[in-house]
Amino acid sequence: MTTLKKRLQGDLTEAMRAKDKLRSAVLRLTLTAITNEEVAGPRARELSDDEVIKVITREAKKRREAAEAFEQGGRPETAERERAEGAVLEEYLPKQLTDEELAALVREAVAEARAGGAEGPKAMGAVMKIVNPRIAGRAEGGRVAAEVKRQLAAG
Repeated sequence: MTTLKKRLQGDLTEAMRAKDKLRSAVLRLTLTAITNEEVAGPRARELSDDEVIKVITREAKKRREAAEAFEQGGRPETAERERAEGAVLEEYLPKQLTDEELAALVREAVAEARAGGAEGPKAMGAVMKIVNPRIAGRAEGGRVAAEVKRQLAAG
């Protein structure tokens, strides 16, 4: 069993003992999502810590999007619960990059892609291919893509 999955299970046990309903519910749902991912496909397998982080990132993104939707729908108390659930999940994710750190990483990747001859529309794919492994879950994909587009447009 991966270290992160063990940590989630241990934290779930603690949350249940402390009668922390919010944390218990979030950790239960997250562990279920991890298990579903493990049994998806032709054969069951155990996820690596990186794959577990991807599942947690996906769950956190769902919470952010739901909070926005509830806020726009005039249900602020439900939106607040979604944000609280997202905050619990954030504890298990790597520290997110600041805008400046992201811009610096993208700048390096743009320079590398251009040195490799990538120009025009092809440059976007080339830059993303270079920058994604360096970011590895520390920034949301939409944020990265927006920064790449911005820097490519700036020339």
